[in-house]
Amino acid sequence: MRYLLDTDHISVLQQQSGAEYVALSARVAQHPLTDLALSVVSFHEQVLGCHTYIARARSSPGLIRGYGLLARLLSDDVTVAVLPFDAPAAAVFDGFLAQRVRIGKMDLRVAAIIYVVPRPDFANAEPSGFPAGPRPAD
Repeated sequence: MRYLLDTDHISVLQQQSGAEYVALSARVAQHPLTDLALSVVSFHEQVLGCHTYIARARSSPGLIRGYGLLARLLSDDVTVAVLPFDAPAAAVFDGFLAQRVRIGKMDLRVAAIIYVVPRPDFANAEPSGFPAGPRPAD
């Protein structure tokens, strides 16, 4: 895995229209699927969005569309690796909270997941602009 797709990236790719889709899909197409991943947190956010859509549906067509979106999540997201929110990520997340990092909790969870991804996975990744921090204790 070299690239983590954020929830916004996933949404743009799912819409399959607009300038953002054209640009992002062209960029994604330059890489094998093994280079791409999403976090379980992004999947969670997508499921919450589908749930909200379904809960607000006032007609059968709205329900059909909502459940179609949910079904599509399952088929779309299984084509790339899903990074877990596990005990090491939870420890980093708790550390972020203790430091009172002022970022939304979902974004902090994604950051914690990336923080604990083994470094060899990023050996050839493009620079993100963020310094590498100390590794959490195992």
